Amino acid sequence: MESFKASVQYGDWEGTAAADDGHQRTLQTYLQEKGLINPEEFLVAASLYVSEVSTHVQAFVCPKAHDFESVKNALAAIAKPIPVREINVELTLEEFVGLFKRFKVMLTWHGLQLEGRGYSVIES
Repeated sequence: MESFKASVQYGDWEGTAAADDGHQRTLQTYLQEKGLINPEEFLVAASLYVSEVSTHVQAFVCPKAHDFESVKNALAAIAKPIPVREINVELTLEEFVGLFKRFKVMLTWHGLQLEGRGYSVIES
């Protein structure tokens, strides 16, 4: 079963990502402009995969859920895997990141349990 968690072949690094929607254009509006989703679908997740030779973007939408509250209520009623429609999107890395005001990725070495821990920077 697939899950909403990033993974790669060797998994040397793991981490988190956070982003703020763009002001004018978001991934949701981009998908609507391209006719890839309709007004009764809501974007719930996106995946960005970058390899040595390609960039691959996937968008995951919930059908029959046109806004945050309807998605939240629908998801609360589902105990099994969430039914989503997967959309493969042709975007470059720059185009994808450009749909956000801010985009940050934090990677930590696998197995050190650093995620969420505080740190202080020392001078060298």
